[in-house]
Amino acid sequence: MFLAFWVHDLSPFVIQFTDTIGIRYYGLAYLLGFVGGALLLHAYARAHRSELPSDKIADLIVAIVVGVVVGGRLGSFLLYEGWRNLGDDPFALFKIWQGGMASHGGFVGVALAMAWFARSRRLPFLHISDLVVSVAPLGLMLGRIANFINGELWGKISYVRWAVIFPESASKNTPVHLILPRHPSQLYEAALEGALLLTVMQWRFWRSQVVYRHPGRLSGEFLIVYAVVRMIGEIFREPDAAPILGLSRGTFYSFFLIVVGLVLILRKPSPLPCPPNGAEVQK
Repeated sequence: MFLAFWVHDLSPFVIQFTDTIGIRYYGLAYLLGFVGGALLLHAYARAHRSELPSDKIADLIVAIVVGVVVGGRLGSFLLYEGWRNLGDDPFALFKIWQGGMASHGGFVGVALAMAWFARSRRLPFLHISDLVVSVAPLGLMLGRIANFINGELWGKISYVRWAVIFPESASKNTPVHLILPRHPSQLYEAALEGALLLTVMQWRFWRSQVVYRHPGRLSGEFLIVYAVVRMIGEIFREPDAAPILGLSRGTFYSFFLIVVGLVLILRKPSPLPCPPNGAEVQK
């Protein structure tokens, strides 16, 4: 029966130089995510739908890169108990090429990076936040696809036709024919956290003036929608840490995102002057 399921055998390398050195899909996914986000931000500026000047986009991207890497890496170790293994490998925290990034930690890192950038450039923080969340799902989607290519963060055991056998999900001495198939939950998350959320964010951005009329609302919508689709994805994903109050770590931490999202949506807005050639306001 197991022969009907595809055995994951993808290499994590686009180009491999040695056993451990090469160009990895994981790093390429982050690079393409940042480049794609920068291109969208430039499109916003050209369409006069952004207060972020084109000549400052590169500075913002650099700040976000630092926020994502530092926040995501620290989040992986602090929120998912990776710190317990630091005694065996003290330098594991710096081995970002091996994966291990927590999206919730990345959100905190990016928020701090945006706050610093907005303050130093004298730009409205919530407006910058709205711009960033409208492009962030692109990076989330590519990151989840890279997780699938790496054969990590696999799903729960399943016998659906599209289930995948992940050799890394079993001990090294387990024969392949005895490894149970699992949901390719990485691809589910790529579709939900990435493609779906990107569609929603882009539709809201281009079809309304929400980033001017209600700064922060789009950020709140992003956090709530992300939290909901993340919880859906967690149904199919194998927990990678001990649960909290009976909930997976991803689900538990997502409740905090919903709270922050509601605060941003329900707060009294401080509108920005709308650009003269902007789209019709959607209330």
